[in-house]
Amino acid sequence: MDSKRILACMFFFTFLLEFSSSASINDKIIVSKVDRTIDISSQLARVSLELTLENSGSESIQSFLIGIDSKHASHLAFASASIKGKNEDDDEALEVGKASVSSQKDAFFLEVELASKLASGKSVTVHIDEVFTHILRPFPSSIGQSEKQLVVYEGNHYVYMPYTVKRQTTTVKLASSKVESNTKLKPTSVSDSVITYGPYSNVKPFSTDAMKIHYENNSPFVAVTEMVRTVEVSHWGNVAVEESFTIKHVGALLKGTFSRYDYQRTPTYAAVKSLKVALPAAAKDVYYRDVIGNISTSNMLVQEDSVELELRPRFPLFGGWKTQYYIGYNVPSYEYLYSQGEKFALKMRFIDHVFDDFVVEKLTVKVILPEGVKDINVKTPFDIQNDGIGVHYTYLDTIGRPVVVLKKDNVVDNHIQDMEIHYSFQKLLLLQEPLLVVGAFYLFFLLVIIIVRMDFSITKDAAKESRMKVAGLLEELISFLEKRTNFASLYDAEIDKFKSSRDTTSFNTALKKINAEYSAANAKVLSHQSDLGKEDRDLADKLLELQKKESERKQLIEQAIVLAQRVVSNKIGKQQYVENNQNNRTRRDRITEDMEDIIGSL
Repeated sequence: MDSKRILACMFFFTFLLEFSSSASINDKIIVSKVDRTIDISSQLARVSLELTLENSGSESIQSFLIGIDSKHASHLAFASASIKGKNEDDDEALEVGKASVSSQKDAFFLEVELASKLASGKSVTVHIDEVFTHILRPFPSSIGQSEKQLVVYEGNHYVYMPYTVKRQTTTVKLASSKVESNTKLKPTSVSDSVITYGPYSNVKPFSTDAMKIHYENNSPFVAVTEMVRTVEVSHWGNVAVEESFTIKHVGALLKGTFSRYDYQRTPTYAAVKSLKVALPAAAKDVYYRDVIGNISTSNMLVQEDSVELELRPRFPLFGGWKTQYYIGYNVPSYEYLYSQGEKFALKMRFIDHVFDDFVVEKLTVKVILPEGVKDINVKTPFDIQNDGIGVHYTYLDTIGRPVVVLKKDNVVDNHIQDMEIHYSFQKLLLLQEPLLVVGAFYLFFLLVIIIVRMDFSITKDAAKESRMKVAGLLEELISFLEKRTNFASLYDAEIDKFKSSRDTTSFNTALKKINAEYSAANAKVLSHQSDLGKEDRDLADKLLELQKKESERKQLIEQAIVLAQRVVSNKIGKQQYVENNQNNRTRRDRITEDMEDIIGSL
């Protein structure tokens, strides 16, 4: 059978089909045998049915129905049907679609179209695969850091069929041999990590009997809550892929706080320490980063048919914890891009292997095509939401690059299939960006040639330069004046300290240090005043007056020092000191105010 038709039929079904066909239940169909396998050894529930149909009526049959438990219907991510051949390549895929039955409005059905009509009295064996997500419930819902995880699976002991089933058997594969409890509809047997229900004979249509299994499952319960896959196509020989992930541990929540000490000392069972990603064999320039930067705790192994990337997050994931990261790589375009004249076709996977038994709740695929692409046509092996064509701008773009945006929810590893994007592109447009670069350099050098041949010299304005110099000197002078004014408070502080301690030696030492610093600051002020006087005669008189005021203030400070020394040595009385010191302070304040007025007028 043609491989393209097999893929198109194999994945025709998705749960999110917008339209469903109306069907009726044919009571002439009898299911002579059903072997059902339920694999719940991971976070997914994979159901395989091997059923044999018999046509007991007089007319041939084109299709038949399969029922899905109503509580599991919303969790169905994938379904396929086929008739097995001797080899896998000989399998004959059947079309599967959603169907509704007027007499069973609350039930959920899949309609399987047979490749050829089933004649009266004939039988056929059909293989059906179903994948369900988020139907395993952690119980207890929260566990300690080192505890093992227990989950509950609830289903039906019988295969939910609209037809009579003569004989059916169900085999349940668990993640471990530790089973806390399970329902027992005789005959039931348990062997290691496998539970077998049946065989049951002559089961009526729509028979139900609650199945419940409580068992240990320490598989990674990790869901990708949101994933964005960006594919940028270049006709210069490269396809760049970047995938961003928001991942959440959807297993049993962590009880209490996390202890790094206990984590290193005792084993943990439900925590996710690393994930393995399979990239294309031609992948190169691989990177693994998050919002902080590059994550070095990763290993890459180049194999014959793939590149295995082991990702270790910055912290282990416990129940309810989240993390975000993105990976990227380049692949050669000749492996994915095909052309015939000006017609091109990109054939690439819709999604790659994220990790084992992955679940992607919301997937967005963005394919950025070269600028100038027209007549875009998208083909996918299953139904998707097409958000149309957007625009992306990057280096040397003029009108922008078209972006095909595709979305799909509830994605599992069965959706790792090729999509095709067909478009037309004029090869002469490949010269657009090189010509833009050449033109930009040409204009740049032309501009340089023009500039160096032009005379931009202007006559010097001595007055303006003098004003600018005066402004700079004045700004520096005001800064030095403020520093010099601050010495008054330093002198007052030392005087007060001396009056309380009466330590003459310490006082003289402090005065000596302050006097030295004051002299240095005053020297800078005098130097700038001299320079300003040379540049601006009008400022000279003000600066001279300012210096006289400073000399008066300095003399009053020295008088205050003498008064303090005399009162400490008991040469004058306290009352006399208070009066003289108050008079001294008043005069100093008046001089300071006068100086501030002069500085403000500069």
